[in-house]
Amino acid sequence: MVRSVVPSSVDWRRQRLLLIGNGVAPGSPRHSCDDTGAPDERTLLRSSPGDVSYGSMRPSLGLRSFSTIGRRNFPPLPNLSIARGAFSGPPTPIPRTPTSVRATLSRRLSQRRISAYDAPLARTKFSNPDDDINVRINGFRVWYSSFSSIDWLHDAIKDSVRFSRLRHRKSLRSRLYLAFDKSLGWIIVTIVGFLTAVVAFLVVRSEQWFFDAKYGYCTTGWWKAMRFCCPGVRDLRSSNEARCPDWVDWSGSLTSWPHPGAIENDYVEYISYTFIAVLWATASSLLTIHLTASTSFTTRKDSGVLSPRFSDTDDKHSNSPKKRQILYYAAGSGIPEIKTILSGFVIHGYLGARTLFTKSLGLALSVGSGLSLGKEGPFVHIASCVGNIVSRFHRKYENNEGKRREILSAACAAGVAVAFGAPIGGTLFSLEEVSYYFPPKVMWRSFFCAMIAAITLRFLDPFGTGKLVLFQVTYDKDWHAYELIFFVLLGAFGGIYGAYFSKLNYRWSRDVRSNTWLKTHPVLEVVLVTLITAIFCFLNPYARMGGTELVYILFSECHMDGTDNRSGLCASDPRDWQQVWPVVQAILVAMFMKGALTIITFGIKLPAGIFIPTLGVGACAGRILGIAVRHLQWLYPNSSVFSVCDGDKDCVVPGLYAMVGAAAALSGVTRTTVSLAVIMFELTDTLTYAVPVMLSVLVAKTVADALEPKGIYDLVIELSQLPYLDAKHEYLWSHFSISDVMLEIPWKIFETDLQALFNAGHDDSGFPILRPNGVSNKLRMVGYIGASELEHALAIVAEDADEEINFQSSGFGRDRDITSSWMENSTVAGEDLFDFTVYMDEAPLTIQSHAPLELLHRFFVKLGARYVVVTDADGNYEGVIDKKTWLAFLSGLEEKS
Repeated sequence: MVRSVVPSSVDWRRQRLLLIGNGVAPGSPRHSCDDTGAPDERTLLRSSPGDVSYGSMRPSLGLRSFSTIGRRNFPPLPNLSIARGAFSGPPTPIPRTPTSVRATLSRRLSQRRISAYDAPLARTKFSNPDDDINVRINGFRVWYSSFSSIDWLHDAIKDSVRFSRLRHRKSLRSRLYLAFDKSLGWIIVTIVGFLTAVVAFLVVRSEQWFFDAKYGYCTTGWWKAMRFCCPGVRDLRSSNEARCPDWVDWSGSLTSWPHPGAIENDYVEYISYTFIAVLWATASSLLTIHLTASTSFTTRKDSGVLSPRFSDTDDKHSNSPKKRQILYYAAGSGIPEIKTILSGFVIHGYLGARTLFTKSLGLALSVGSGLSLGKEGPFVHIASCVGNIVSRFHRKYENNEGKRREILSAACAAGVAVAFGAPIGGTLFSLEEVSYYFPPKVMWRSFFCAMIAAITLRFLDPFGTGKLVLFQVTYDKDWHAYELIFFVLLGAFGGIYGAYFSKLNYRWSRDVRSNTWLKTHPVLEVVLVTLITAIFCFLNPYARMGGTELVYILFSECHMDGTDNRSGLCASDPRDWQQVWPVVQAILVAMFMKGALTIITFGIKLPAGIFIPTLGVGACAGRILGIAVRHLQWLYPNSSVFSVCDGDKDCVVPGLYAMVGAAAALSGVTRTTVSLAVIMFELTDTLTYAVPVMLSVLVAKTVADALEPKGIYDLVIELSQLPYLDAKHEYLWSHFSISDVMLEIPWKIFETDLQALFNAGHDDSGFPILRPNGVSNKLRMVGYIGASELEHALAIVAEDADEEINFQSSGFGRDRDITSSWMENSTVAGEDLFDFTVYMDEAPLTIQSHAPLELLHRFFVKLGARYVVVTDADGNYEGVIDKKTWLAFLSGLEEKS
């Protein structure tokens, strides 16, 4: 058997496809298409205008009823032209036993090259005949192209057959290999957890150095951050604290001024801070744009018809493919894209080594620049990159996209675990927010992966404090019943802030970033945002802090012994409003600055998370409320409200209010609930404050959903036009039926080609293989072949373009052969290479045309179907609905509802 270990190159398949329909020999020069209609490289797979074909689909998809939904012009989905074959009288029936079917299929497989994606399913001496029949009836698949969806059902069947083959081997070596195969998932998630912690450690250490480099350098080692240069000094950047002799500010390193004054020093620090911040942010943006643009990622797995070469020249034809939006894989947090990938969408290169390197280095630079962003969200993307790279070392996960997503779900849990030091919260976050398929075994592996990542990071000790995260705190006071009123208020604030932050960021990205000169000058946008951030934040001591440091300060307790005032945050006399108001004013200014800057920062072209800025805004609001309540408790200690304190002046803990406010704000922005509450429990190492956190999170989500149904990640998915099918969303189907969605056979037959199918944006789709019913004029469904599989098969037989393509169902005799001809003057095919049956799905999911739309929705959501064939009550073919077509229908339904 001749099998390719890796997919054939895109250019090879593309050039071979160009042979079909133009009669040009390989290697001969190509001519561009002119007004006379001469063939060029876009003239692909043209069918003859005079052919009579069957199975063509209607040229456009729209919603038939316009009473509720306005007309939407969806792109046409052309179909494969299937020529009517010559059906002679039936020969003498030949009994078809399972053995003869298996022999026929085996003979076909031995003469053709199958893509490496399904190569392990080739028949061996260990094959179980029944399993072989099951998987071959489902059809072989080639590699998924970028921006297409996977076939969950096919991948599940393939893995079931693979495992069944291992079970049938009885030798000692085979049993050992079976045990290894069963433990392979645990081995991989262990490696992923360990490597994720190592990468997180490097990012955190680098980010600290980049951030502190804006202030000065360490004389005992230029590579040391401020906290490692002066480990015994706390709050070094505060002017009220003792200075460290080993740390030199940039103003102190000047030699040109013999006696610089305080004003000169402030100007030098201001300028150096701003300049270095812009330098780090610009470097991060340049890395992101030049190393991770989606157009720079090419892979042998992509379609030859969709090769970037086809868009290099100007095409004046109306059927030219629409250019996709350029994505920068290392930009943003990556969580919306990870959600889309885990739902079954393919983006080649998004989880690759180049993206991992750029995301890690760019994240350290962007956070170190002092922008209003965080590194916790991008850790999920980084962990997913690690999981993708490690899992591809074994073909069990390399050749099965569905199985690989199990590893990616576990990697997401590890990313949250290293971000917040919360392995349980990370597992729940993967389940609640990002994962699409999460069976029990994936939950166990996710928890184990998160645990390994947390343990490894604890030993590496990135902050030098023995804690997994900088803002991990512990309180020694309990909460009281009267405080529930304030916790509800913080929940309402978090919901309002989350809803309007999502709205404003969405509109800024849609109306300003995408529709002005900023769209073509992303680096200049980064420079301007960094300049604004540095100029304004430098003037406020709390806004100037790093995001994690600010959250830690706001979460901290104030002790009455006066040993630590937390950077001026703790007033010596909380009863004195003259001492309290300056602190409240500074925090209030920092809150508004952080909130406004995050709106314009989230979405710029560099790695940026949303967790820490949101926690910072919520913590500021909670701290202000906590300071106010503490002030009242000191003023009126004998009030009935504060009688439960029994004279304890530390009864009110402002840090607790900050933590509750932070959780509420983050819930309002991301709409997470259970996982967020558990993360907060793990941050405080106690369940004492479970009720306040849970109450505020629930109130925040309720208020935010009432004001804006979608969270920030869903809005980013909508803005980026990612085909994400939300399994949690409920739709109102009104009076629509399946006939309003499906692509039908028109009364008039349209001659189309493979290029037009891809141009219409239906690269997920394919072609039905039909045969005459014999009783009526309707057509029976025999099978279904995907567009990518057809392209792969045609590229193999491109030299003999005039031969017929045969499809034969294993359930019918030779008299029921189905013939499909792409070229005129077809002759009966005499070679097995032209029998495409092995690529045909002979048992696709079908649904009757009068079935409710909710059932069809469950097919895509619960079963992970890539396409569903529509039949009438008698089983006759009526149309097909692929996943992207269904998403387009749901989008129109949601817009008009």
